[in-house]
Amino acid sequence: MEDNIKFIGESLYRFQSAINESGISLEDYIRENYVKKWLSDELYHASAIRTTFVNSINDFLAGENLLNLEKVMLSIITDPLAYDIERTPAIQYKGHTYLTTHSMIYSKFLACSNPRLRGIYVDSPNIRLEIESPTNVQRGRYLADFSQIDIELKRRRNVDFSRYMNDRDGVLEILREDMDIIKNFIERMIVHACREINRKNADDLVRLGVVLEVPTVPFPTFTKDRLTEKYGARNYEEAAGEDTPSQFFWITGLLRENYDLVYPYLTPGGGKIDMKGIPSESIFNFDICAKSIDLKTGKQTPAKEVLSGAIREWLFEPIIERIIDNKVLPVRPIIRNGNIENINELGGYGPFLYFASMKDADGKPIFPDTMGGGIGVERTLYALLRGDKITKIDDVTFFGKNPDSHPIYLY
Repeated sequence: MEDNIKFIGESLYRFQSAINESGISLEDYIRENYVKKWLSDELYHASAIRTTFVNSINDFLAGENLLNLEKVMLSIITDPLAYDIERTPAIQYKGHTYLTTHSMIYSKFLACSNPRLRGIYVDSPNIRLEIESPTNVQRGRYLADFSQIDIELKRRRNVDFSRYMNDRDGVLEILREDMDIIKNFIERMIVHACREINRKNADDLVRLGVVLEVPTVPFPTFTKDRLTEKYGARNYEEAAGEDTPSQFFWITGLLRENYDLVYPYLTPGGGKIDMKGIPSESIFNFDICAKSIDLKTGKQTPAKEVLSGAIREWLFEPIIERIIDNKVLPVRPIIRNGNIENINELGGYGPFLYFASMKDADGKPIFPDTMGGGIGVERTLYALLRGDKITKIDDVTFFGKNPDSHPIYLY
C-alpha cells in the first residue's frame, strides 16, 4: 500500500510540474476538466436520461423472463477482441493471475448452460485500455472503463455436429429464423426504452436540444458487403446513416470475433471455407447504429455503433477452429482421461474449452446454443444526445476515462 501511494504521488507530482510549466495550476486543471462538468446542467440532464434508459431496459428484460446475472470483473479468461487495445490489466490474487474483463461474453455462455433459464442479462462493467488516437484527434467514442447491458438468449435448436455438417440448407433456415428473433427482441427493447425516455425525460431532451424518436420495427438493415462495395471500407456506418432517415439501423455480417457464428465454416471431409471470400450472408452477427436529431433543425449527426451481437458458435469443433484461426490460441487442446494434457499452452482457456467439450448423461453437449449482444450505455447516450450541448462521450459521464481527452485521470 505504501509503495502504491508513493508511486501514484510521484506520478502526480510530475504531472503537476508539467502543467505548471505551461502556466496552469492544479486548481485550474481540476476546475476546467472536472468541476465545470460535474456542476453542469448538461451532465444532470444526460444522467437523468441515463437512469431511465438503464432502468427501462432492465425492466424490459426482466419482463421477458430473463434472469439477472452478477457482474464478473476478474477472471482467468476474457474477451480477446478482434481489434487492437493497449493491454489487458492483470491482478495477482490468491496465488494466481486474474484478468480484468473486456466483456462478460464467456461468463454469459456458461451461465446459459442452465437448462431452465430462457436467458440472462447483466449491467456489466468493462475495462478496455484503448489506444489513444494516433493523430491526437478527439474520437468521442472510447472509454477505458464503461458499462454495457449484456443480453444472452437460449436458442434451444439442438443442432448437432452431424446435422451441422450434412444439412446446410436446413441449418441455414434455422439460423435465419433466429437472426430475425434476436433482432426483433432487441428492437422491442430499444422501442421500450425510447418510449420511457420520451415519457419521463421530455424536458431533459429539450434542454439538450435533441429529439428521440420512437423507432418503427423492423429497423432498416444493411449488410456490410453491400456497404463496403458502395462506400469503401472506412466510415461506412456514417454513410449508411445518410441512406436512411431512421434514427436506428442494423449492419449485419461483420467478420469479427471468434465466437460470432460463421456458417458454414467447417465442411464435410475435414475442410474449411475460405475466410477471405466469405460473404456477409454467412456471418450471423450484427451492429445497431444510432444518430441524434437536432431539435431545432431536424438535422441528424453521423451514425455511431451502439450495440453489437450475434448468434454464437455452439459446437465444440468449430469453436476450437475459430479460436485457432483467429489466433487467440496457438494450439488445440489435447483432452484425455479427464484432463487437458497441454493446458499450459492454453492460458485461461483450458477450463472453458474443457467445459465446451463435455456431454450430459445422454451424450448431448452441455454447452448451450445462444444468441445475444451488448448495448453500450455511455456510447448510446453519446450517439443519441450529441449536439450543441453534448460534444464528446466525456460529456455524458461523471468519471469517463477517455484516452483522447486526458494525459492522466485524476478521479
